Amino acid sequence: MKKILILLFSVFLTSITFGQEKRVVSKIDSTKTPELVLIQELTVKAPIDSVWNAYTTKKGWENWAVPLAEVDLKVGGYIKTNYNEQGKIGDSTTIVTHIINYVPKRLLTLQAEITDNFPEFMKDDAKDFFNVIYFDELENGDTNIKSFGIGYKNNPKYLSLMNYFIPANEKTLMKLIAYLETDVNTKKE
Repeated sequence: MKKILILLFSVFLTSITFGQEKRVVSKIDSTKTPELVLIQELTVKAPIDSVWNAYTTKKGWENWAVPLAEVDLKVGGYIKTNYNEQGKIGDSTTIVTHIINYVPKRLLTLQAEITDNFPEFMKDDAKDFFNVIYFDELENGDTNIKSFGIGYKNNPKYLSLMNYFIPANEKTLMKLIAYLETDVNTKKE
């Protein structure tokens, strides 16, 4: 009985963060493929239009993810971002993410360019990395977002990399939630 209580308490603690419900759920799955799939899911109290715009516009990206962004929303287009406020789009710290395909307000498939700033072991696998993001409008007006990071290899180097990506992504997604759940942004755009 004591083990069951400890297990239940552990599950409770992992679902609560600092007195709040954990808003971003992350897991690594390798059950259906020899590769690792990083799955991150969240529900935001905002309409689908606002969520879609946060992912597909310059204004959206610059309000929750990066100080500098440029977006060309089309198949074969791109999202260029820069975390350096003093930088500029196109300099050596710019991250270029290609838009592989999309279905408006439903699906976005992205592929990042692997640059010199990425770990060396990722460069040979660059063609394998994709991020598939699903957007689901819920009946109550909220939006569920489910992101699949695909192409990571199931080995110690990539597992170690996941230890960095998961909390970094969760922190960024919490900024998305904060941005979208302000009164100004939850109104129809």
